Amino acid sequence: MKEAVILIHGIWMNGAEMFRLRQRLTAAGYECHQFKYKSLKCTPAENAEQLHKFTHSLDAHVVHFVCHSLGGLVMLHLFDKYIVEKKGRVVFMGVPVNGSQVARRLSSTLLTRWTVGKSIEHGLLGDRPVWKKWRDLGVISGNFPLGVGLFVGGPKLPHDGTVAVEETCLGGATDYLTLTVSHLGLLYSEEAAIQVITFLRAGKFGDEATNLLFDATG
Repeated sequence: MKEAVILIHGIWMNGAEMFRLRQRLTAAGYECHQFKYKSLKCTPAENAEQLHKFTHSLDAHVVHFVCHSLGGLVMLHLFDKYIVEKKGRVVFMGVPVNGSQVARRLSSTLLTRWTVGKSIEHGLLGDRPVWKKWRDLGVISGNFPLGVGLFVGGPKLPHDGTVAVEETCLGGATDYLTLTVSHLGLLYSEEAAIQVITFLRAGKFGDEATNLLFDATG
């Protein structure tokens, strides 16, 4: 039976933007499942409840999570609120676990508060659940400063255009990696995809699993 990977998209997205990463994971032998949720209309905790049901429905002994941006905060609520019995690893890609300066600016005025909706409730403002090392978790951040966050001033350098590198630093994470890519570019980068697969297989980033990835870059 193949190992499953649940892909969790970020705010304002629906998962379609993760198609290239999904293709590469599928080529590497994983059974991929896209979890779609309402990033503005529901809180991260409410979306975590749906994620729990989605995870429980999968017929796989090993279930990994690959989360982009807000998706990682939803997953933190999942592990904080529920017991996830299935084994697996987790990769965060541009997840602002320490709060998002861009989200703070957008939520500070009535004119723009609607753009972040309920995502700020125990989520994008930094008051999220503590990661208690339930399983191996790798953090990938970007430092190519190009993204929608620049329209509201952008976060502190270095950043990926939307999320600062320091905003992604998670206590209890297993390994960290910073790549020269933008926030959205994390999902399309071949190098990022290889490192995601490396972590899912080896529990750390680097070239330890390169010999296993010959079919993951097509």
